[in-house]
Amino acid sequence: MDVLQRPSIPEDAVQYQLFLVHPESSEAEAHERFLQQILQNILAELAPLLVQYIWQHQPFNLRYHPEKGDVPAHLGGVTEFGDNVEDEWFIVYLLKHITRTFSDIAAVVCDNDGQFLLIEAAEHLPKWLDPDSSENRVFLYRGELHILPNRTRSGEAGWPRDSVPTVAQALEVLHSHTESCLAKQPICAALTKRLDGYPDKIQQNFHRAHCYVPAGIAVVLSKRPDLIAPAVSAFYLRDPVDLQACRTFHTFTPDTRVMTSVKFTHCLYAQLQQQSFVPDRRSGFTLPVHSHPQYRAHELGMKLAHGFEILCSKSGQSSSEKEASVSSNPLWRGFLDSLKKNGYFKGELEGSVRYKYLMTSHSFFPLLLLKANLACEFSTKMISVFSEFSRSPSVGDAWLDISPQELERLLEERGGRGVSDGTCKTAQPDEEVQEEEAGYSLIAVTQGMKNFINAMSSHEGAEIPSSCLAQPFSFDPDAVTSALDRLLGSKDDELDSDDFEDDDEEDDNDVDEDEGVQNCESQEQAGAEALDNLRKYMDEMDQELQSTNIGRSFTQNNRVSLHRCCFSSDASKSSFADPGSELVEEEIQPLDVDLNLVSNLLESLASQAGLAGPASNLLQSLGIHIPPDADQS
Repeated sequence: MDVLQRPSIPEDAVQYQLFLVHPESSEAEAHERFLQQILQNILAELAPLLVQYIWQHQPFNLRYHPEKGDVPAHLGGVTEFGDNVEDEWFIVYLLKHITRTFSDIAAVVCDNDGQFLLIEAAEHLPKWLDPDSSENRVFLYRGELHILPNRTRSGEAGWPRDSVPTVAQALEVLHSHTESCLAKQPICAALTKRLDGYPDKIQQNFHRAHCYVPAGIAVVLSKRPDLIAPAVSAFYLRDPVDLQACRTFHTFTPDTRVMTSVKFTHCLYAQLQQQSFVPDRRSGFTLPVHSHPQYRAHELGMKLAHGFEILCSKSGQSSSEKEASVSSNPLWRGFLDSLKKNGYFKGELEGSVRYKYLMTSHSFFPLLLLKANLACEFSTKMISVFSEFSRSPSVGDAWLDISPQELERLLEERGGRGVSDGTCKTAQPDEEVQEEEAGYSLIAVTQGMKNFINAMSSHEGAEIPSSCLAQPFSFDPDAVTSALDRLLGSKDDELDSDDFEDDDEEDDNDVDEDEGVQNCESQEQAGAEALDNLRKYMDEMDQELQSTNIGRSFTQNNRVSLHRCCFSSDASKSSFADPGSELVEEEIQPLDVDLNLVSNLLESLASQAGLAGPASNLLQSLGIHIPPDADQS
């Protein structure tokens, strides 16, 4: 498919599609009924995971999509994750869970960057796989990543890289050659490492903080903790028009404030806490002095109140109308039956308090996504005291601050520059760091640069040599033997017993051999003449550069001249006596290339003053770590 014809995906959004690998019926109506039934089963299966999750902007949603063009009927959706990229990877985990539970389902996931699963494992991909050749090739199937291989000969499994298969063709190859399509172990390991920790990571990504908020907000968040996301986003993305509704609070008045514990995600808490904001004097929200022990709780509560008030000012349709539209939808009854069948309500009686709570917690159902205007339904007149909420613990926010060493470790881990076995590098004690710096050799710098210069590259960019990427060493004896044969000459010229068997045949071929020898001699003479001409040309260039100041910027190798001074005193005296001999003594001394390379790199690093720059970026890409400059002068 042409790049211009591909459906565009919004920025900071992820698109996912679920296809039947081998559909049993070709009839459109039967196919749709089957997919609708699978949709209900999927939502019921994911209910325990989704009920506890707080989405940044939009939740995970699936709906039926009919056949369109060469894309068969499927289940799919788009989720905008905003600034919280963990939402995107949580969706990848959900898709892996779906394809593992429902073995006849294959999932495709991408964002505005394309196949971001391949980006995560970019260092382990085969050379032929690039953004142009990866379309309709990458699937999550049976809980693992599958990539259609490159078919170079007829009869092989896969698809040729120079053509794009349709979705139906790709699914047929995936169904027929599942084992051959399974991604290599390093690629799967990179994806598994990125998803490590789920589903326990859901709880680890939460942060609780005390907030001094109006009582209505405390009730709303106790019933619907997920509404914290639209409230924070409303405050975070506010404009002057939004703040007009916050000059005087009509829904959440400041005189009903209580202390409560609010659950955030790390991203939402960072957005709310890091923004500086001074409320309007007419709003009634006043903050204590910074030294007050509850200053943070007052500030967070004030910001949350502004966010909820902005949401209420934008509300339109009432919640009763929304609930009526949901209950009348034919899909809702089937979805509710699937929840009961999978034990979602845990034996609770219909109508009980726990049953109602579980019913109001399924915000993942697409038709029951209540907007934040539910906050308006809670009147502050119905609330007296909410001091019991303040008993919930508040967790410290030290995770917001990160040290330079921790940042460097994270960057190395994300850049794939950790240890070769794929494990994370742990912080080293000061003594080990000092020993590492003391034993550091600059030979690695020069050798790394030489490998980089000698590496093959193309119009697509420079490629990092594999020797710089901490890959395991491999030895091919046949390749070494053939290389030595090319350098030293083949063994065909050696004599053995077979050389003396056919004397007559050798006599017949003497003329041909003489012609071959003459051709070789002429080629050698031509090569020698070309080499002599090149040397003369280089000598003339050196003589011309002698009269300029370019040579003074390089460090010359004076070992030759020192050798002459030590073993020939006459030559040394004559060189000082005769001014003309000074030119002979200084005549084009060889340059120490390694020394010049290292000195220039160190000067470039010093000029960066610890910041990012060309020298540090190049060395980091080569896997070379330079210790920090101990001389702060």
